[in-house]
Amino acid sequence: MRELLEAVAAGELSPTEAEARLAGYVTTDAGRFDAAREQRRGAPEGILAEGKTPAEVATLATAALDSTGRAVITRVAAADVAAVEAAVDESVELVHDERAGTLVARRADYEPPTLDATAAIVTGGTADAAVAGEAATVLDAMGATVERIDDVGVAHLGRILDHLDALRAADVLVVAAGREGALPTVVAGLVDTPVIGVPVSTGYGHGGDGAAALSGMLQSCTVLSVVNVDAGFVAGTQAGLVARAVSDARGGESDPRDAPDAE
Repeated sequence: MRELLEAVAAGELSPTEAEARLAGYVTTDAGRFDAAREQRRGAPEGILAEGKTPAEVATLATAALDSTGRAVITRVAAADVAAVEAAVDESVELVHDERAGTLVARRADYEPPTLDATAAIVTGGTADAAVAGEAATVLDAMGATVERIDDVGVAHLGRILDHLDALRAADVLVVAAGREGALPTVVAGLVDTPVIGVPVSTGYGHGGDGAAALSGMLQSCTVLSVVNVDAGFVAGTQAGLVARAVSDARGGESDPRDAPDAE
C-alpha cells in the first residue's frame, strides 16, 4: 500500500488507478466500474449505455480509461458518443460502430491483448448484423481474430455450405439468427468446434421478437450453447473465453490473467 501511496504522491499513478488496484473497482457518481474484471474473469467490463444518461456514460467511460486504459461501451446512442468525445482528450482513440451500437475508447498507451485463436461470427441475414456486431466488438477487445460470414441463412443451404471450410477452420463460432433460429442448429451439425447460438429479435407474428428463435435453439438436436435474445455481448464474451483457452493451449503469450492482480 505504501508503494501505491508514494506513486500517487509522485504523480506516477492517478488516484483512480490506485483505487482500482486496492479495491478492484472504481466508485463514481454514476456507479462503480469493475476495473479488475479482466484480470479476474478474462473478459473486460462492459458499460451498458442503455438506461443511463449520456453524462453517466461519459463518467463511467472516463473511470474505465483512467483505471484500465480502455472502455468498452454497448447500446450507445449518438448523445452518448458525443458525451464521451467531450469528456476525453484528443489522444484517446474512439472506435464507434453505429450499427452495432458500440463504442470502444483506448488511451494512447493502452496495449491490447492478443490471442492465437480465431472466432467466426455467422449471421442468417442482414437484419442480424447489429447483434453480430456487438459480439464482434467484445471479441476484438479480448484479442481474438474475428472473421465474419454474413447472410447465409437456411432459406438456401448452399449459402452456408459455400463457407464450410471457413467454418471448420475457426476455433469457436457465434451464430446469430432470427425468425425460427434454425441456422445455429445446421452449423453445429457441420463442425467440430463450439457453437454459440444467438437468437435475434427479428421476425413478426407468432413467435416474433426472438421467441421462436430462442425456443428453436434451445430445442436443437445438435449440440450448441444458447444465450438470451439479442445478447451479442454475452455471446462474444463466451466465445472470447473459448478463444483464450485455445490460445493458452497453443502457448499464446498475451493472457489478461498474467497481468498483476488489480485487487
